[in-house]
Amino acid sequence: MPEPRAPVMPDDIDAELARSEPDYAVYVPTGDHDTGNEHFLVTDAPDGALMAVWTQSSYENAGDHRIMFARSEDDGRTWSEPRRIVGPTGPDDERLFSSWGFPITSRSGRIYVIWNQYQGVFDSIRHHTGTMDCCYSDDLGETWSEPQEVPMARSAYDHSDPAMPPMWIIWQLPIRDLQGRWFTGFTRWVASTARHEPVDGSWTSQEAVVQFMRFLNIDDDPEPAAIAIEVSPDHEALRVPHYDNPALSIAQEPSLVRLPDGRLFCTMRTMSGYIWYSVSADDGRSWCSPRPLLRRDHGLPIPEPLCCCPIYQLADGRYVLLHHNNDGHFEGCTREETGKNRRPAFLALGEFRPAAEQPIWFSDSKQFMDNDGVGIGPLSRIDIGVYSSLTTRKGENVLWHPDRKFFLVGKRITDEFLSDLGVPRP
Repeated sequence: MPEPRAPVMPDDIDAELARSEPDYAVYVPTGDHDTGNEHFLVTDAPDGALMAVWTQSSYENAGDHRIMFARSEDDGRTWSEPRRIVGPTGPDDERLFSSWGFPITSRSGRIYVIWNQYQGVFDSIRHHTGTMDCCYSDDLGETWSEPQEVPMARSAYDHSDPAMPPMWIIWQLPIRDLQGRWFTGFTRWVASTARHEPVDGSWTSQEAVVQFMRFLNIDDDPEPAAIAIEVSPDHEALRVPHYDNPALSIAQEPSLVRLPDGRLFCTMRTMSGYIWYSVSADDGRSWCSPRPLLRRDHGLPIPEPLCCCPIYQLADGRYVLLHHNNDGHFEGCTREETGKNRRPAFLALGEFRPAAEQPIWFSDSKQFMDNDGVGIGPLSRIDIGVYSSLTTRKGENVLWHPDRKFFLVGKRITDEFLSDLGVPRP
């Protein structure tokens, strides 16, 4: 992880906020150890409002990651002052280091927030190594219960020392399975005692696989320590070969949508230069072997650097793929230079093709937003369209994302923008 560099705040913060032309501004940093904002998950609150959960810090992996919560009563135009749910109150309190929080709501309206809790030791990646901890709110986020650990069984991919917590991330909002239970994919980073060695020691080739998790009893409103989860078998984890070492798996950050015929469709980031996908016909219990995501059957693959590439369902039932449309070699950089190749952000429109081998076909990609490669914050980040979420309300699609992991903003995906994107016909 790079060291921070000055300046922390831009000279003209309003001009920088406007650079990617957002429609909504959720959070603008003040410079008070709040200039790292990422993993921005916006969803419906139990009372019909919008609620947001994200990870805030001085900068990514600074040691002061904390989980934040805010609400909007007017469809995202204005937001409440953020509340800290858990984590350090300042940069000198690393013992509470809390990352990657995400919300799940029970049918009664109890809001659970689950996150990766640092326990003072780490294997390869500090902010990925931790227990699964959770708290809840019964009053729409006004107050929160004391954190408890959610039991998580050991995996063959975990460290040989049982005292070392696993490395894992759930990065997208869970969806309901066909029985109404919450279900999600997650990245399982392989421990140093179980993995293939990284290529040239680069973090971009630290081994990772994709697995799936089902929350069995959230709607019973259990205490966090009594939450029951079912994790897919280790030997069925999804693997994607690294471009320089095919034995090494780089499969990360799965994103799920439900198809009209009931199947699940999953995209994931890789170190191959392309997006890969898998399909499940049995509600996520088994998955086909991952393969490159094509524009259509026998068409061209969709390029992507090592960066999240989520798929979302739009209000009209079609799909949209958020990605960066380059194979990592952007403006002369290498695939390993992820600080340079995660921009601009593109959208491709997707439509269901029930008789096709690949059940969603995609249009050409169209640039959706950019920040001109102008760095901001302590790490001078330039990434855009990363660690996002999407809401569909009153027929309006809004992509919520952290611009340069600094501003938290929303941008409408309009019918006008999509109107010239044609999806291939069978």
